[in-house]
Amino acid sequence: MRRIADQLGIRAPSLYKHLPDKRTLEAALISEGFAEWGELTEQALRDADDPLTAIGLAYRSYANSHPHLYRLMTERPLPREQLSPGVEDRAQRPVIEAVGGDPDLARALWAFAHGMVILEITNRFPPDADLAAAWERGLQAFRP
Repeated sequence: MRRIADQLGIRAPSLYKHLPDKRTLEAALISEGFAEWGELTEQALRDADDPLTAIGLAYRSYANSHPHLYRLMTERPLPREQLSPGVEDRAQRPVIEAVGGDPDLARALWAFAHGMVILEITNRFPPDADLAAAWERGLQAFRP
């Protein structure tokens, strides 16, 4: 918390007036990430001829642009009771919409997308891997 306060140019006690502990700070960051993600994917779907590709591109772009936040959002149990109301629903709604309203299929799509981006973020693919082709092939599995 002290390092964060230093980055913000405030003293740690001032930070504690707004966020009493690290867990609350993490929940606030996750809430903000879900809100950003929801906005990004809603926009991607509005402009999309192909909802699956739009969601896949948005997911990959967001995770690669915010790798630390992405990992915070996805690598631990989700502190649902501390999240801003509605942010988790907003984040998942466009994914469910992209697969025609099937929440189980949306979860499978999320599992695929998460696996792809976490492997990309951690540099686990060989240097010559065509990740765009892998994404397209994976998304094909979710098409009717």
